[in-house]
Amino acid sequence: MATSSPSPERDRPGAIAPPPLIFLAVFALGWLLARFVVPPLDVPHGVAIGAVLFVAGLALMIWAAATMTRARTTFNPYGSSTAIVTTGPFRWTRNPIYVADAVVYAGMALLLHAVAALLLLPLALIVITLGVVRREERYLERKFGASYLAYRRRVRRWL
Repeated sequence: MATSSPSPERDRPGAIAPPPLIFLAVFALGWLLARFVVPPLDVPHGVAIGAVLFVAGLALMIWAAATMTRARTTFNPYGSSTAIVTTGPFRWTRNPIYVADAVVYAGMALLLHAVAALLLLPLALIVITLGVVRREERYLERKFGASYLAYRRRVRRWL
């Protein structure tokens, strides 16, 4: 008997790894480089800027997660989406939690004087884009079709 809903295995984006783990792995590499290889560079007002970025990133993360929870869909990249969220921070970016992760990452790098970690942030964003975001986009297009494509035309991937 055929079913119109995707199988449980296909009703997932298929991220290569949990996004926080990707950011953490790249950050750890940058932190190690900052401690043992790259000479420290003191960024003027780096700690204050880092603290502001860290708090702003956490606030954005909480706002995005709460918006998804209110829409009764998951923010787990291995879960099955039940809705396209277009309110809250999703009005400006299709990936506010990953933007928040990047802002928290940058804040931590500045707080810990780990300039090497800050320089590796683009690497984390490339891995997130190729290994998570693009897979999520294909999944959402498959699942929601024209509704998702219309949202995608209106709202940028990042900022």
